[in-house]
Amino acid sequence: QVQLVESGGGLVQAGGSLRLSCTASGNIFRFYSVGWYRQAPGKQRDLVATMDTSSKIGYGDSVKGRFTISRDNGKNTLYLQMNSLKPEDTAIYYCNLGGDSGFWGQGTQVTVSS
Repeated sequence: QVQLVESGGGLVQAGGSLRLSCTASGNIFRFYSVGWYRQAPGKQRDLVATMDTSSKIGYGDSVKGRFTISRDNGKNTLYLQMNSLKPEDTAIYYCNLGGDSGFWGQGTQVTVSS
C-alpha cells in the first residue's frame, strides 16, 4: 500500500506564496501520473494541476499562471508552488498518484486571508 504524506499548508495573506510537498512511500512514484486537487467547504473536489510520466502538465483554469506543479522522481516527491494566492484558493489540497483509482494523500489545509 502506497502512502502519500503532504506538507506545506498553512495560513497566508492574499498575494503571498506557499509550497506544498507530497512524498510517496515505496518505489512506484516514477511510473504514475501525479496531481493536486482541492476541495473547499461545501464544494466538489476540483483539479488543480496534473503531470504525467512524460512531464506533460495540465492546470485548472483558475490557477493558470499562478501555480506550478513539479515532481522529483529521485525523491518520490510531488510539489505545488502557489504564488499570488487569493482568498478563493482556500481549500484542503490533496495530492494524487495514479488518477481516480490510485492513491490519495490525507489533505493539507491552505487558508488565504484577505
